[in-house]
Amino acid sequence: MEDKRRHLLDAAVRVFARKGFHASRVGDIAEEAGVAHGLLYHYFDSKDKVLEAVFHENWSVLLARISSVEETDEPAADQLRHIATIVLRTWLHLPDVVRVVIREFGRSPELAERLGELTQPIDAIERVIARGIDRGEFRQDVDPRFAAAVVYGSIDELLTAWVLGRLPSEEVDVAVAEQTLLQVTLLGLQQP
Repeated sequence: MEDKRRHLLDAAVRVFARKGFHASRVGDIAEEAGVAHGLLYHYFDSKDKVLEAVFHENWSVLLARISSVEETDEPAADQLRHIATIVLRTWLHLPDVVRVVIREFGRSPELAERLGELTQPIDAIERVIARGIDRGEFRQDVDPRFAAAVVYGSIDELLTAWVLGRLPSEEVDVAVAEQTLLQVTLLGLQQP
C-alpha cells in the first residue's frame, strides 16, 4: 500500500517537473505510474493533495537533516556549511523535486501561505547565526534575521538558477557554488 503511494508520488514529481503542475492532469500521473486513473484517487483527494504530499514528504526529510546539524555542538560556521551543503546538494540527488518545489511553491504566494514550512530553514539558519554571535564566533553588529534571509536567499537563488538553466549545475559546479556561498557569507559574518 505504501509502496503504491510512493510510486504515485514519484510519478507525480516527474510529471510536474516535466510539464508543470498547472499543465499536468491526474491522468498524466496515472499514465506515468502505469496505473489506472482511479487508483490515484484511492490515495489522494485531488491533484493539489498530490502536490502537497510531494512537498511535505520531501521537505520533512530536508528539515530533519537541517535539525540534526543544529543539534551538533560544531562552530556556527561549520553548521552553516553543512546546512548549505544539504540544501544545495538536494539538486544533485533530487533535481525533479527541486524543480517542483522552486516552480510551484517558492514562487506561489497562495501555496506558500498555506505551507509555513517554507520558512523553517531560514529560522534554523537564524538560530545558527544567533548562536555564533552569542559565542563570539560571529560579529556582534550583524542582525541574525537579516543575515539568515541573505544566506537562504543566496541558496534559493542558486537553486532557482539551476532549475532555470542559468548556471551550470553539474556536481563540480554545485561544489563551487557551495564554496563561493560560504566564502562570501562567512566573510561578512566572521570577526574582523
